[in-house]
Amino acid sequence: MEQHRDSNLLDEALGLHNNNNSLCGRFVLVEDCVDTSAAFVLHHIIKRSLSSHPVVFLAFSHPFSHYDRILRKLGCNLAAQRDNNRFFFIDMLMLQCPDEGKLNHDGFAAVFEKIERVVKALHQDNMKFASIMIDDISFLEVAANGSSNDVLDFLHYCHTLTSEYGCAFIALDHKDIYLNEERPAIILEMEYLADVLVKAEPLATGLAKDVHGQLMVLHKETQHQHGSSPFKIHNFHFKIKENSIECFYPGTKI
Repeated sequence: MEQHRDSNLLDEALGLHNNNNSLCGRFVLVEDCVDTSAAFVLHHIIKRSLSSHPVVFLAFSHPFSHYDRILRKLGCNLAAQRDNNRFFFIDMLMLQCPDEGKLNHDGFAAVFEKIERVVKALHQDNMKFASIMIDDISFLEVAANGSSNDVLDFLHYCHTLTSEYGCAFIALDHKDIYLNEERPAIILEMEYLADVLVKAEPLATGLAKDVHGQLMVLHKETQHQHGSSPFKIHNFHFKIKENSIECFYPGTKI
C-alpha cells in the first residue's frame, strides 16, 4: 500500500490522482536547471492527460520522434494518439534553423490562432479538459529573436485559454540560464501568473546514486468548502527510471 502511494506522489501533488484533473483552468509553470532537468514532469503530464483528454503540444526543443520514443517507454503511444486526434503536435523546431525566419508579433499571433482553432474544433465535452503544453519557454525567446515583449504577449494569449475555455496550460522554463542577469520579466511574470509552480532542483547534499533530485510542487491557492487556503506545498525526492518515475519522501528510501 505504501509503495503504491509513493509511486503516485507526483500525481497527488499535481492533482492528477484518482482520475481527477484539478489542472483544468490552471497554469502550471515547471522550472528546472542545467543540473536537474524537469522534462520528465512534462512527459508524465502528457501521459496522464491523454488518458482522459486531448493535448495540444508546442515543440520548440525536440521533434515528435523524441517524445514518441520516451512516451512509448512510459506505456503511451503518441503516434496512435495523434492519429486519433487526441495529441496535436505543433512542430516549431524549424524556427531554430539559421535559414528560417524568426517569429515576430504577427507570427506569434498566427501560432496562437492555430492553437485556438484546434481547441475550438474539439468536441464540447473535451474542450474544457484540453491541455496546452510548451516544452521550452527559453526557445520561445530564441524564436522571437530575443524579444521578451513578444514572448510575454504570446504566453498571455495562451494563459487566456485557461479562463476562456477551461484548458490547462503547462510550460517548462530553465531558471538558471539567466544567472548572470537580473531575474528577467518573463520569469517574474510567469511565476506571478502560475497557479501551480513545479521546481526541480539537485539535492542540497550533492549527487546520490539512488536520488536524481528534489521536486517542489506549490499550489498557490486551493479552494475548500470553508474558503480558500493560500498555499499547499509538496516536497519529495525523485529517481528517473527507464520506464517510470519513482517519487518518495526524504528519508524513506534505503
